[in-house]
Amino acid sequence: MTQSSRNEPVRRITAIDLGTNSFHALIVDIYSDGSFYTVDKLKEMVLLSERGSDNRLSDAAMERGLDALKKIRTLSDHQRSEEILAYATSAIREAENGGEFIQKAIDEAGIKINAIPGRVEAELIGLAVQHGVKMPDRPALIMDIGGGSVEYILADKKKLLYLTSKKLGVARMTAAHANSDPLSKEDILTLQKHYHENLTDVAEAFAMHRASTLIGSSGTMQNIAAMIAARKDETPSFTLNEYEFSDSDFFKLYDDVMKMDRDERAKLKGLDEKRIDLLPAGLVLVNYIINTFSIRRVRISSQALREGIILRYIHRELEDLKDLHTAGNPRRRSVLELVHKCNWHEQHSRHVAKLSMKLFDELKESLSLDELDGELLEYAAWMHDIGYHISHRKHHKHALYIIRNSDLLGFKEHEIELMANVARYHRRSTPKQRHPHYNRLNKKHKSRIKKLSAILRVADGLDRSHYQNVRKLNVVQKNGKLRIEIRTEADPHLEIWGAMRKNALLEEVTGCKVEVARKGAPATY
Repeated sequence: MTQSSRNEPVRRITAIDLGTNSFHALIVDIYSDGSFYTVDKLKEMVLLSERGSDNRLSDAAMERGLDALKKIRTLSDHQRSEEILAYATSAIREAENGGEFIQKAIDEAGIKINAIPGRVEAELIGLAVQHGVKMPDRPALIMDIGGGSVEYILADKKKLLYLTSKKLGVARMTAAHANSDPLSKEDILTLQKHYHENLTDVAEAFAMHRASTLIGSSGTMQNIAAMIAARKDETPSFTLNEYEFSDSDFFKLYDDVMKMDRDERAKLKGLDEKRIDLLPAGLVLVNYIINTFSIRRVRISSQALREGIILRYIHRELEDLKDLHTAGNPRRRSVLELVHKCNWHEQHSRHVAKLSMKLFDELKESLSLDELDGELLEYAAWMHDIGYHISHRKHHKHALYIIRNSDLLGFKEHEIELMANVARYHRRSTPKQRHPHYNRLNKKHKSRIKKLSAILRVADGLDRSHYQNVRKLNVVQKNGKLRIEIRTEADPHLEIWGAMRKNALLEEVTGCKVEVARKGAPATY
């Protein structure tokens, strides 16, 4: 986008797409008309998924990822970006130790990562492609090939008609099925069979929304386009966005490249060095899609997840705030006014409040809590992350300070103290006598703070991804054990890890051993 005839930007932000193969950062200025202008960008190859990693990020992969984030943080600070939006995809989302990496990113790089489910990833990619490419009159099939997952979107100019994410990324498929170089006929057939078995619902959706154009985004598709362009002596000097090639152009490339070994592929013009080993699995996938869905034209979008992050941010930030005066309760209105002033993490905070209230309803009788406790817990959950308005580090302590000093209307002093302390103890230390704001309260209020913060800590852990993965929860109390069963949209590793590392206080106040598990997992009681 050009900057002509525009006012000064209203905000500068950094969007980071933490993919399986690479981390992409984009720094943009946002304008009041909803447009944005790219200030700087950075791409770091990290290769998080490694053969034999056993669903865990290796120490080396985590180190590469953290080094990349530190570079991005340095660039973002240098460009005076006001906010960093970091979204993690399948490699981090599904890794057993993905939560550890997210915590290290906060501690070592000062970057808070949101681990989004595949459906949201597909939605953001769809928004970005609609924004960056002239969409055809009929629906188009959008395919974003990543290292861990592949997103499929059927869309027209205005609507996203179908969204899904499949665990078919090139790093995953290469590790699982590439047993020879070049790929043998057996390897290719195995890959084709795997794609066929996992894409039946995509085929059904495609049958309902017939398309003749495939729009590809992200590294693998851009590398394929760059290689085809080089073969035709029409290499774009600036951008591959809107670059188009035919099915026959692709088939010629496919036939030639699939015969090549690694050394031969390394000499191909347009192929990123870090994708030499991953290219064959990607070619087999694209070949399968073009043949199965009778695709005639393929177009490239240079915009992908990171631009989708920005577009969603713009949409939310430029919307008028809800009319707070419609909230008749002065307590609720006062809390809403405060959180909006503090750049509220609304989606996360509302979801944590919802989970907190579900846990509260299940436990209030055994913990001797009443409805007023529930009201104050909900408000504390809304406010628990407002300390980010001051700093990522020690944001729980900043939340305590903000709540205590914000002249919240309709509350008694001890109620403000209670909410402030409950918000403060949503992470890190549990209540201690050496903490002055806690120690000054009477025994009854201290007991309420411990019980309510115990609930909030687990609820916050259950949204560790910050993307509302937990859809339902149920509490089963039996034989001295308290089992929290969750239903999730995507892999539950982060949520279980997040809740279990914060369950000690709940164990203390309930006198039960607390277990968090996906619904249907074997119980230990």
